[in-house]
Amino acid sequence: MKQLLNFIPLVIFFIFLTMYDVFVGVQALMIAATVCFLIVLIIYRKIDKVELISYLMVMVFGGFTLYTREPNVIKWKVTIINFLFASGLLISQYGFKKNLLQKLLGKEIQLDSVIWNRLNILWIAFFMTCGLFSLGATYYTTDEFFWIFKVFILPGASLLLSLISGIYIYKNMDKDTDNK
Repeated sequence: MKQLLNFIPLVIFFIFLTMYDVFVGVQALMIAATVCFLIVLIIYRKIDKVELISYLMVMVFGGFTLYTREPNVIKWKVTIINFLFASGLLISQYGFKKNLLQKLLGKEIQLDSVIWNRLNILWIAFFMTCGLFSLGATYYTTDEFFWIFKVFILPGASLLLSLISGIYIYKNMDKDTDNK
């Protein structure tokens, strides 16, 4: 349910972007993101850090896009979020010797630390790749392609990697773990 609520503002943005322009789309995105944020808060009585950061970035980059009337500003949000996620996973693992994926999912899923580290590296590479593609799409493709990329291709790629990660986790759950 949460994932659907988080996807709705993107769809609304895309509809208004297609019908009007990027600035009307950004206004619709900001309104829809606020409504969905409040719905999540009311239903779950809690907002995850990732959801809060994402919401704040929509508000900051959306507001700055509307203020400056520069459409590329809202595009930077995608790039920055991907690089932030990659950096967070990378710094936590190699700087602080803590695996954020394991910290987030380790209570429900018991895996060997080698498996957690492989998953972490996979997601770091994924977020870095998405950030680089997003940066390239911002400056070297048409606006139409960028928005299709942002609204459909990136979420599809995230879903695909989540499924691949789930299969990898499932295949490795039966092995002895050093997390017990």
